[in-house]
Amino acid sequence: MDWVERVCRVRQWRQDGRRAPHKPLLLLYALGHFQREGDAPIRFRDAEEQLQLLLTEFGPPRRSTMAYPFFHLRTDGLWQVTGARIEPSAAALRDGDAAGRLASDLVRALRDDSTLVVRLARAILETNFESSLHPDICQVAGLRLDPAGEVAPLPVPMPARDPEFRERVLIAYEYRCAFCGFDGALGRSPVGLEAAHVRWWSEGGPDETANGLALCSLHHKLLDLGVLGIGADLTVAVSDRFVGRSRMARAIVHDLSGQAVLRPQRGHPPVRADHIAWHAREVFKGRTRPAA
Repeated sequence: MDWVERVCRVRQWRQDGRRAPHKPLLLLYALGHFQREGDAPIRFRDAEEQLQLLLTEFGPPRRSTMAYPFFHLRTDGLWQVTGARIEPSAAALRDGDAAGRLASDLVRALRDDSTLVVRLARAILETNFESSLHPDICQVAGLRLDPAGEVAPLPVPMPARDPEFRERVLIAYEYRCAFCGFDGALGRSPVGLEAAHVRWWSEGGPDETANGLALCSLHHKLLDLGVLGIGADLTVAVSDRFVGRSRMARAIVHDLSGQAVLRPQRGHPPVRADHIAWHAREVFKGRTRPAA
């Protein structure tokens, strides 16, 4: 099994389909650290704040800690820890001055192959997160990816993406954002409109219209970040954690709360209720802001 396959198969604790990207986020942070500092150890007390930021911003909307992956990732053969006690709590890792680093054989592979860091990072991102979030995750993790590099097919059993998904979704919603109605075009080509997965593709979300929404680029990003969601009554949900003080922020985000999500044209299915429920449970952060 090569290294790309191994990082894609890190064991994640799951229950009832709930996502737990703690180990992938730690690996991304460790790869960024390797780019900057080589094999220098990562002290938990120094990295805790940044690791927790990664989990808060890109993890599920449940309270958790990065102490668990910092302690348990070693069971996957990718990580080693010194100074850790038996109890994998943040306090214990701080008190023991615990430090982690990538496994020595992985470090040798990274030094022998200058492209491996980027290939591992891309594989982790692709198998765990929506593509709209990849640049932001890399920025917080301190990762540099070469945009000109080619991405090899993932050596893990994941379904191939349907290249026609975007066009089908945009047609269903008549090239309009389902949240704000934006319908910009340059000539005959839509501009700033994207096909969003409600249940993420990396989490088993199908490339089907019943799992898609046509959204402008901004509202797509906010959907994937958990700022926006969809209520069971097919209205827009806005997180009460989102802060927008300007009149523009209120107009394009706050004022969406409680507004009806645009329905697809006749003959195309709306978003399925189980995909809406998944997003509400696994992505949407906080409580729904009252309707404007």
